Parts: sequence; structure tokens; C-alpha cells
Amino acid sequence: MVDVLVVDDSFVMRKLIISTLEAHQGIRVVGAAEDGVQALMALDKQLPDVIVLDVEMPVMDGLTALVEIRRRHRRLPVLMFSSLTQRGAQTTIEALTRGASDYVGKPTQVNDLEQACQVLQQELIPKVLALGERTKASSAAAKLPSRPATQALDGAALVSRACDAICIGVSTGGPVALVTLIEAWSKPLPVPVFVVQHMPPRFTQLLADRLSGLGCMPVQEPYDGQRALPGHIYLAPGGWHLVLERQPDGVHMRVLDLPPENSCKPAVDLLFRSAAQVYGAKLLAVVMTGMGNDGLSGSQSIAQAGGEVWAQDQASSVVWGMPGAVVQAGLSSAVLPLSEIPVGIARRVQA
Repeated sequence: MVDVLVVDDSFVMRKLIISTLEAHQGIRVVGAAEDGVQALMALDKQLPDVIVLDVEMPVMDGLTALVEIRRRHRRLPVLMFSSLTQRGAQTTIEALTRGASDYVGKPTQVNDLEQACQVLQQELIPKVLALGERTKASSAAAKLPSRPATQALDGAALVSRACDAICIGVSTGGPVALVTLIEAWSKPLPVPVFVVQHMPPRFTQLLADRLSGLGCMPVQEPYDGQRALPGHIYLAPGGWHLVLERQPDGVHMRVLDLPPENSCKPAVDLLFRSAAQVYGAKLLAVVMTGMGNDGLSGSQSIAQAGGEVWAQDQASSVVWGMPGAVVQAGLSSAVLPLSEIPVGIARRVQA
């Protein structure tokens, strides 16, 4: 049973969220609050498995509450419930890069009960369950060994292979994971970095802008046909697929309006498969925190082409779906905690 605290200033929305969650046999609502102050008071009385947190609230807004929640409870899953307006998107990106686990887009028409119920059932409930399961399994995940895989990065094995590009696939918990990577690199990498983060349009541009201000490498949404340059990070635009192709003057990026794959657009698998064809054995791919198994078939293509795949470990992942699928398929040559991934990448590209 996943215990949930619901925080939303709208009485109608709060009641709708509670009734929808409680209709699921695997979820129990253990508290409700209408602003951040009440939420913190509720946490003093009982610690839930997941918090569903509104962004725009009186007294104390969701972003301020998130900072305080993270100060008190570093790993407690927080699911932001935000409108998909421009202002809501900016605040949500800020929350995600400050430690929010994930978000759900709040229906624009609160009075449209059919639309609201559809969003809650199809998006909110699966994410609550996934994050709640992560909380339940956190103690066991911390005991999983990752050191032997890390040791494979040391010594002669590290310097024996060249690396011409990095591909990263990430979803739930991705923005804060990307912040960790980018802030850890003290100088630009001598290769291009391609990233698929599952996000809708507008959100990815805001995320790119936010990430660009945190490190030493520019982060941007690429345009169709753009040539990839070393020392740059290219974030796939929401609602489009990012694939790579080699041309006489170098590697170029294609931004394509193709059907979703794994219910994702952009999809990690499309990027990985195209990168395997372009870079072959000189590609390093990293599958990081996220729900589902997007990136699995692409990792198979990379392994078949002689490239290398790393996976984030379970203990440091918000959700171990994507990296877990790669590990369980035997495709990862290293399973690393988040803190060791940027150092490993920096060493690898200098080989």
C-alpha cells in the first residue's frame, strides 16, 4: 500500500485527487493540505511514501515547500502537480532541477471532470505507484552491489578504448540527475553529448536554458540538420525525435516528427539506434533514472555495434525502470551510482 499526502489549494481539485487515488486498491491517502505550511505540519505527524504537491498556492507555494521538504527529507518522493502554462512550466522546471521526483500536468479546465479524471488515472496514479514502490524498496536497493561494475572503469580497461560521443537516456528524476552531471564537469568534454529526457514541448527548452546556466557547456535544443560539435550538450526537443546521421562534414542531427516509440516522443531508443550506426564502437551510452524500458532496444543496438552502455544503479535512481531493464538484459558494462557517472564519463572521453 502506497501512502500519499495530497497538497493543493483548490478544494475541488484536492477532493478529486483524493477520490481518484483512494479508488485504487494499492493507494491510501493519509493526509491533505491546502498550502505548503500545512503540508510541512502534516509531515511532522506522519511521513507518507509520496507527496503530490501543487505548484501555485497561497501562504507557501510548492517550490518553497519543496526546498523545505528536501531539507528535512532528502529522498522522499515529491510529485509536482502543475499547470502546463508558461509560468507553470518555468516553476515546474525549477522544482525538477531542485529535487522534485516528477510532475503531472494539471488539467487546464478544472470543471471538465472527464478530462481531469483521465489525467489522474492515466498519469498521476502510475507515477504515484512507481514512486511509492521506490520508497518501499529503498532499503533493499541500498544493499545492491555496484562496486564491482565501477572497478571495470579503472586501469588499462579505461584507456584502451576511444570515445567519440556520449548519449544519455533519462526520464523520471532526470532533471536533477542532469544537474548533477553538468555541475560536476569542470571543463567542456571533447565530444558531443546527446540527451533524451522525456518531456513535452516547451518544457525541454526551459530545461535546456536552466541547465546551460549551471555548467561549462552550452545546452540547447538542436534544429533539424544541425552539425554536432564537441563540448556541446544537445537536448532532444519535446514532441520530436532526435536521430543522428553521418555526412561528409561530420555528424548531423535530425529532428523528426515520427510516431511515438515506447509511448515516448522523444524516445531514447531512436537516438541510441541511430548513434550506434554513426559511432559504432566509439560510442558510450548511459541509461539513467526513469520509468518503463525506453532505451533497452537501443542499448542492444549499441552493444551489437561494439559500443558501451552504462546504467545508473538502483539506490541512486528515482525509478529504476529504464536502467534496470538494461542491467537485467545483461547489456551494461558498468552499474554506477549517480555521483560516479560524471567522473566516469570525464575519464572515459579522455582515453
